[in-house]
Amino acid sequence: MKNAYAGAGSSQDLIPIKEIRDGIVILKDGSMRAIIMASSVNFSLKSVEEQQGIIFQFQNFLNSMKFETQIVIQSRKFDIMPYINLLKDRQKEQTNDLLKIQTKEYIEFVRSFTEQYNVMTKNFFVVIPYLPAITTGGGFFSRFRDKKSQQAQETSSFENNRSQLEQRVSVVQQGLTRCGVRVVPLGTEELTEIYYRIFNPGETEKKIG
Repeated sequence: MKNAYAGAGSSQDLIPIKEIRDGIVILKDGSMRAIIMASSVNFSLKSVEEQQGIIFQFQNFLNSMKFETQIVIQSRKFDIMPYINLLKDRQKEQTNDLLKIQTKEYIEFVRSFTEQYNVMTKNFFVVIPYLPAITTGGGFFSRFRDKKSQQAQETSSFENNRSQLEQRVSVVQQGLTRCGVRVVPLGTEELTEIYYRIFNPGETEKKIG
């Protein structure tokens, strides 16, 4: 299924994305990207032996890479309001006056704490690129091919390129899993939401759908 990424009006020309299709980001230059979301590892809580094992596995992972990757860390201010609203609902449901007072005080404590300290959430992504081989247009007679034939050729080319990219994704997944990192490839819906939030930072709370 083809799902084109629609950017915000006047800024659309500045967005390098042509479309997001079947979990693959296709850029305007023809290159492709797959994105994996990765968990963090609390390295400092590991034993010395476990730390050495993680370092050894990560070294092996890097040495096995025959292509470039990009590790992206996304930091955002933690939105505490859904939790505050949940507590307020619980406060209204309380029948015990003492519990109501304690819930109210706890709400004020949470609100004050998050205002005083900059509580952040972090997401970790691995971006895996693939640049398809450049092919010629097929010469003079290629312009006379019917539309159905051209679409079939484009679909076949996309599937072949996606297969090559998925092989790279598999290498990254296996390498990170050996390091104790949980990984999840992102699909079209997740990718669309991520890029929407990146290019529309003032609308981070707006749901995609």
